[in-house]
Amino acid sequence: MTNSHLNPGSTVGILGGGQLGRMLSLAAARLGFNTHIYSPEPHCPAKSVSALATTAKYSDKKAIAEFARSVDIVTFEFENIPIDTAVTAAVETPLYPPIEALFAAQDRLTEKEFISDTAGVPVAPYHPVNNAFDAVRALKILGEKIVLKTRRLGYDGKGQSIVTNEDDAKSAYKFLGEVPCIAEQFIPFRREVSVIAARGLNGEVAAYPLIENEHRDHILHKSICPALGDGGDAQTHAIRILENLDYVGVIAVEFFELDGGKLIVNEIAPRVHNSGHWSMDAGCIDQFELHIRAITGWPLGGTNPPFKVEMINLIGDDVKQVPDLAKSPYTKIHLYGKSEIRPGRKMGHFNRLIF
Repeated sequence: MTNSHLNPGSTVGILGGGQLGRMLSLAAARLGFNTHIYSPEPHCPAKSVSALATTAKYSDKKAIAEFARSVDIVTFEFENIPIDTAVTAAVETPLYPPIEALFAAQDRLTEKEFISDTAGVPVAPYHPVNNAFDAVRALKILGEKIVLKTRRLGYDGKGQSIVTNEDDAKSAYKFLGEVPCIAEQFIPFRREVSVIAARGLNGEVAAYPLIENEHRDHILHKSICPALGDGGDAQTHAIRILENLDYVGVIAVEFFELDGGKLIVNEIAPRVHNSGHWSMDAGCIDQFELHIRAITGWPLGGTNPPFKVEMINLIGDDVKQVPDLAKSPYTKIHLYGKSEIRPGRKMGHFNRLIF
């Protein structure tokens, strides 16, 4: 290893202690790295597999600074880490992905402007909404059907509403809390697909094949990779986004595929992503190791899977299927160490090889 790489024995700090942080920690350990988890939750999934852990609020700048000084590099497992938290950590220790990626991903309007205007990648037509009048105006500008979304903190279908008339527009804006929103033209897509891609410290890029995703109740249910279609445009779009952000680490880019094959970006996630969990058992470098390699300056490795894999999330009571799933051949089970089963909660996932 050169001086531009982190050597085994170094410590990777991870902001956030959920299942993504857990799987990042396990991947880092395989490469000989230690991890240090920072999370307000004392019993989060990642802490049980990490050598070090800090339990403190994200608003505690003193604790964040001490955490950052104790590690060799800092990353994060979800995109809603407060910007002030990320800045405080970055003052002390290199932080990847860059803060600019958090700025873009935390605000849907900023995200759309970056993707379309800076990266030059297609998105659905959109319009900013700051009051009920704007919501009505957006419907007139964008067409007969729009999706009204809060600009911040929406996920798994939360913070959005479909609008088809002026009364809908007014009531939807009120329902969403009368906060800054964005209206997007409703896209009658053929399927939802995604690409997981990465960029290293030296500018090296890599991307997995196209992934097809199926959602239930706005939560990802199933991903299959490689999906039908060559995925070339999706990979090209993802790499353009990476390079325009001067990005380091793994990113997920979610698309709507229209009839005819045209792709429109729905959103980006500057982190490892649920739709990439299939990679853990596909015979190539998985997305978690890919992220660790990218941020520590290692070669990215191969992202071309020799196997086709189906990933299915275990949501809520689905986790009770595990004893039966364990009997299935070519099925790999990944549980997240969560003790309480709740509706809509991701308890784990399983990967099944498709022959």
